[in-house]
Amino acid sequence: MLTIDKVSVYGFEESIRGMRNPMNSWDKSDSGYSNIPRIDAMIDESADHVYILGYNDATLMNKLVKAGPSHRKFMRMIVVYMDILAPLYWWKEFDTYKVGTVSNSCSTMHKITDKVFEREDFSTDMLTDFDCLDSIIASLNKNRDLYLKTTDKKYWWNIIQILPSSYNQKRTVMLSYEVLHKMYNERKSHKLYEWISFCKKIRELPNSWLITGGRFENECV
Repeated sequence: MLTIDKVSVYGFEESIRGMRNPMNSWDKSDSGYSNIPRIDAMIDESADHVYILGYNDATLMNKLVKAGPSHRKFMRMIVVYMDILAPLYWWKEFDTYKVGTVSNSCSTMHKITDKVFEREDFSTDMLTDFDCLDSIIASLNKNRDLYLKTTDKKYWWNIIQILPSSYNQKRTVMLSYEVLHKMYNERKSHKLYEWISFCKKIRELPNSWLITGGRFENECV
């Protein structure tokens, strides 16, 4: 299971300005703000204008993206924030991407005993052995009760070391379009379907063709 919400994208205007600095070609930029109806889900409901990517800028962006990471530095300046709820086994793979990412997670160290463990706390959509999970949940709750009654840390350690990797954790993450480009192209065919869900969400971002290698669609951002 993987869910993503509260997605925000920033930096298209600034990244385009920086992209054109090396050749002093600011006069060729054709992107800008327009007072048009809100059509993109990433825009704040209160916004009275949106930023539209122009053909000239998109053409240069496409050229730089194809030229490689050292040429498409503007991609590092487009920032995405999102909340992700996913199992620990997926987060272990996500954590291999350390450059261009920042995350703040719900703490298993400080808050793991705050509530009773339930099936809903785990990714079970592909699970067939629920008896095993229910046994683990019973053990977790037994140790939780003993820890709350005695504050003996050995019971807390039991929870931490018994906890399955299917346990769902929520994180607020910050990523750049550059790191999303790497993630998408390395994980779009991964056997973990959580990666498939993640890549599907990436394709919904404004001007996601920069990440996926698709076609420019003149989107609002």
